[in-house]
Amino acid sequence: MKLTGVMPALVTPFDANGKIDFKAFEKLLTKLRADGVTGWVPCGSTGEYYAMNAEERASVLKFVAGFADKSELLIAGTNAGSTADVIEHTKRARDLGYGTVLLSAPYYATPKPDELIAHYQAVLDAADVEIVLYNYPPKVGVEVGLDVLDAFVANPRVIGIKESSGNLLRAMDIRQRYGTRYQLTNGSDDQTLDFYLWGATSWICGPANCMAKACVDLVKTIEGGDWIAARDKALVIYGAMASLESGKFVQKVKYGCELAGTPVGLARRPLLELSAEEKTAFRRAMEPVLG
Repeated sequence: MKLTGVMPALVTPFDANGKIDFKAFEKLLTKLRADGVTGWVPCGSTGEYYAMNAEERASVLKFVAGFADKSELLIAGTNAGSTADVIEHTKRARDLGYGTVLLSAPYYATPKPDELIAHYQAVLDAADVEIVLYNYPPKVGVEVGLDVLDAFVANPRVIGIKESSGNLLRAMDIRQRYGTRYQLTNGSDDQTLDFYLWGATSWICGPANCMAKACVDLVKTIEGGDWIAARDKALVIYGAMASLESGKFVQKVKYGCELAGTPVGLARRPLLELSAEEKTAFRRAMEPVLG
């Protein structure tokens, strides 16, 4: 798979009773498609995979795969807390039509590098998929480091890495050490311009749920080579991105969807709804994006 453009790390809409709201989901995906996204990444951290059971996760993957057309990229989030559970989720995703999965380190276990390498190898051995590694140390407590990338440099089924560390030096290290061997996808949403400068070719983007058009416009401007115009577009979304990175990311993205006209309900507990003050602050941060 060639990773290109803006691929939303999809929220999972919930109704007032806390059930998955597939009507709201369809409305959201329809708008995102019109805004120019290149594919779909369900059941990632923005999608609250950790708060759903296996059947719910499978229902989301099935729905998104059914909505997607042949020109759109499909990447399933299949992470879990153990290798066995990751393998089961990955096999299920493969059966539902996903040839590529996005995998951070298993949460809570904080595996050492050799354990993490063995974990990814076990997934590759068990399921016929490609893997996009996912470096998100603030969430899982460990880094998918260069030793892991070294271990899979000769394996064509490990196709890239989503870099969400917020550390631009990671992009520079990957570019210097591997050239274009690994496809670098940006996950540090407030540093998109910088990551593209150092070799990112796509953006798996949680904020795209509520500001896809602005994100797509930014990436197209970068790809067109007009870095000054891209800088100006990055400044338009910077306030909202900085707010998202400051905390309560999922709640803010979901509230942003409401502001954008595609309400998707609240996050599941333990995440609480934003306070009135938090909503006011994020709405102000979104004003330049929404016009």
